[in-house]
Amino acid sequence: MTTFSEVAPATLPVRLVDGGVVVEYLDDREVFYHGVPDPEPTPHTTAPGKDTHVLVTDESETSGVLFYVDERTTEGDILETSGVGRVILDKGETRTLFAGVEATRNDLRYEIDVDEEFVDGRVFVFEEDQFAEYAYELTADP
Repeated sequence: MTTFSEVAPATLPVRLVDGGVVVEYLDDREVFYHGVPDPEPTPHTTAPGKDTHVLVTDESETSGVLFYVDERTTEGDILETSGVGRVILDKGETRTLFAGVEATRNDLRYEIDVDEEFVDGRVFVFEEDQFAEYAYELTADP
């Protein structure tokens, strides 16, 4: 049985571009999250069964930390070399991803909650599977 470990994120370059968000990994690869993120009130509950990624930028919006929430397919050493963090959650468990940003596992859905008093930048949630991608920016007032 394979076990997956939690991985601390590194600070990664971020670009907000027309049509989406680009994150550059430490190994110089890039990921492009398609679509301008829709404003969404906090807390945000994800759709069931989607891969959930949370990006928290700094106030300059040029760097940030990227977390994979409860992702159990990628080997830890790959995440470490890319700079992506991973948090593993048990059912009903809440964990702090970054100061002011928490994730809670509720069966097949995750709740991402932001306390904007502690977050200087922006918080994005990306949900995806083999059929679709969704992008949200969590705000106090959408």
